[in-house]
Amino acid sequence: MKNVLRFFCALSLLASVSVFSQEKDSVKVEVKAKKDTANVAKPKDKKPEKIQPYEKVITSKAVSDDGIITVHKVEDKYFFEIPDKSLKKEFLVVTRLTKAGAEMRSGFSGYAGDQISQNVISFEKGPNDKVFVRSVSFVDYAKDSTSAMYNTVMRNNVNAIEYAFDIKAFGKDKKSTVIDVTDFINADNDIVSFDTRFKKGFKVGSFQKDKSFVNFVKSFPTNIEINTTKTYNRGAGESSPIPGAPKPEVSGNYTVEVNSSIVLLPEDKMQARYFDPRVGYFTVGYTDFDLNPQGVERVSLIKRWRLEPKPKDVEKYKRGELVEPAKPIVFYIDPLTPKKWIPYLIQGVNDWQKAFEKAGFKNAIYAKLPNPKDDPEWSLEDARFSAVVYKPSDVPNASGPSISDPRTGEILESHINWYHNVMKLLNDWYFVQASPNDPRARKVDFDDELMGELIRFVSSHEVGHTLGLRHNYGSSSTVPVENLRNNAWLKTNGHTPSIMDYARFNYVAQPEDKINVDNLMPRIGDYDNWAIEWGYRRFYNYDSPEKEKAYINKWTIEKLQNLRLWFGTETNPYDPRSQSEQVGDNPMIAGKYGVKNLQRVIDNLEAWSTKPNEDYSVLADRYNQVSGQFARYLGHVAKYIGGVMETPKTVEQKGAVYELVSKAEQKEALKFLNDYAFTTPNWILKTSVLDKINRTPVDVVSNLQNGVLNRILMNGVLENLNKGEAIDANAYALFDYLQDLKTSIFSELKTSSKIDIYRRNLQRSFVDNLLSKTDSPAGGSIIRIGGSDNSDVKALVRGTLRDIRNEAAKAASQYSDSVTKYHLEDLVYRIDKALEVK
Repeated sequence: MKNVLRFFCALSLLASVSVFSQEKDSVKVEVKAKKDTANVAKPKDKKPEKIQPYEKVITSKAVSDDGIITVHKVEDKYFFEIPDKSLKKEFLVVTRLTKAGAEMRSGFSGYAGDQISQNVISFEKGPNDKVFVRSVSFVDYAKDSTSAMYNTVMRNNVNAIEYAFDIKAFGKDKKSTVIDVTDFINADNDIVSFDTRFKKGFKVGSFQKDKSFVNFVKSFPTNIEINTTKTYNRGAGESSPIPGAPKPEVSGNYTVEVNSSIVLLPEDKMQARYFDPRVGYFTVGYTDFDLNPQGVERVSLIKRWRLEPKPKDVEKYKRGELVEPAKPIVFYIDPLTPKKWIPYLIQGVNDWQKAFEKAGFKNAIYAKLPNPKDDPEWSLEDARFSAVVYKPSDVPNASGPSISDPRTGEILESHINWYHNVMKLLNDWYFVQASPNDPRARKVDFDDELMGELIRFVSSHEVGHTLGLRHNYGSSSTVPVENLRNNAWLKTNGHTPSIMDYARFNYVAQPEDKINVDNLMPRIGDYDNWAIEWGYRRFYNYDSPEKEKAYINKWTIEKLQNLRLWFGTETNPYDPRSQSEQVGDNPMIAGKYGVKNLQRVIDNLEAWSTKPNEDYSVLADRYNQVSGQFARYLGHVAKYIGGVMETPKTVEQKGAVYELVSKAEQKEALKFLNDYAFTTPNWILKTSVLDKINRTPVDVVSNLQNGVLNRILMNGVLENLNKGEAIDANAYALFDYLQDLKTSIFSELKTSSKIDIYRRNLQRSFVDNLLSKTDSPAGGSIIRIGGSDNSDVKALVRGTLRDIRNEAAKAASQYSDSVTKYHLEDLVYRIDKALEVK
């Protein structure tokens, strides 16, 4: 190559030489150049090195950010420099929307702060100079890594390789590996974007890479934050409700801002605690192949925060002294929350401090606004920080989810969703349940002080969920109804032992009781204190969940002698003690008091629910709230029919786990339904209200009565009554129940009384409901909804229908009232046609 350069220099100096000489010299030089370069590989033939020197990849232009994984930005590319010590470590990845797309919102989804994916991953070196990203599964588990069982479990649970990266360079000290993650983070995948399962709900279509970009990537000591702007076609979401119909066409795009937090899971695992169905906690779980040498066990661990004394205070804690935790639970309030509600949200969090004192910790939980001086790294999207996120949503609700370590149940963070329109829900609830006792609720718009108190209550409830607590629908059923009218008793105990109940407000109290307004609202109670103590108290003399199990069982048995500490799950459809929106231990008595208060509301509804220069939309909504509340009271009572009570126990406890609701209680419930539902509830048919809100009396009554019939004639209810005879000779027999129900609904036939339009509708609904329990051709189709062919249910239903048919046919000839006569003849026709009577 040097000779070639000399040749070009010579050309410039010998410009006057003859053309012949130039050509001759040129040929000589060219030949020599070919000889000199004959053994040198041509650039196009040279195979580029796959792994480059560190300086060629991470150049002087790099902007670097040190942390658990160092992040380098080189012009428009992003690199991860993964230390060898971080390889094969488990990282929790949580991805959320930080800015939602315009017109993306639908129901509960589509808001800033919404979680859109969650995974556990690990990085590891692979062959061919690759770094793999594996998704980590915790479905199956074996503890002893030296055992054959462990090896066979691992052999059958290989973690999937989700992504592969070429190694671009090794670190300067050769103890780290550099990979290019640009295309990975600016892409549509389950880790840093929408999980496939979420796409339909968020109505997200295909990814538009040319309209997407990376905003920033930051690294911290235990986590990495990736923030991107992504654009998608608008998807159709869920399929059309009409079978076979095409999905609705959509056009345009969604552009969203997405934040993915990659957080190192604790290497010092928190000691887990086994779930116990007698105390209501959310759980994580896996199948364990070690616990039972003769089989497998499904292990459930409770979700809870890691609360531990500071090392210097461990001995104090063991002695029973209150100590501050090494790391308290801190909730940050979204700075965009309206200022007037912030103190109430904070107080709702701080109210749990007393409960944690039962577990031995003071100042264990608190809320605050983020302060740039005290919290310079704080970000609403950073998965290291928990927050109450305010969402400009018309959804009338709030929710308290949490993110936990799937290996131990340790809660790592929570983002409480606080939807703006939850205030509409609070207004509705408090108006319909408390306005007879609280004058502040007797208007359309509540004062800020009252709304603030209601916000505080919901805040505490949602925080309870983030602490691991499930709903306790059974808590209020432990309170004698008459105590709910006793101001002194309520001051000490509250109207329900748990804020995690859906007891809402004290609707039993009557105006003449002069109950203080503080005693109408829920507050953290005896059950909540016990549940926190049960889940969070540390037992240092036991170093594993297996070893503490016997002690905790004994402790739980002793504590549960106090009925107020009882937990009633929200998932049992037949236990009348576990009900949403119920207060008191007897819904028949509580319902009577509740109806009295609803009658007071109806009498004043127009005065309390209208404003000058406005239409009647508030009046209509509040009438629906009254009707809905009345339906709840009927539903509480209806659950007694065919009821089976469930009380979880260990073998050390005496008594049955499952018990039938007594015949006396079921007959009491049926009488209530006859008196308040089947007998037309004329009190709710206030004409001066109905003629302003486009509701007809017939529709109001039919909706209420049909709701009751659908519940008390459910297939499961009928089967429970049928099977109950084999369990208890004194049980409420299905035959007796159907006869009692028939007598109640067709009571006019005994006295030949006129049957009005409300009762005619009720009787037709009853007959149609029974017909749906048979295999008879009704309405041109075969309905197969009832019990199995080996059950008595269908036989008894058919027999009851024949009884109704015969009684109606006989009574029809005795009526001079044509409408009643035609109605009864129509019932005979329907039953004959359905049962194919010749």
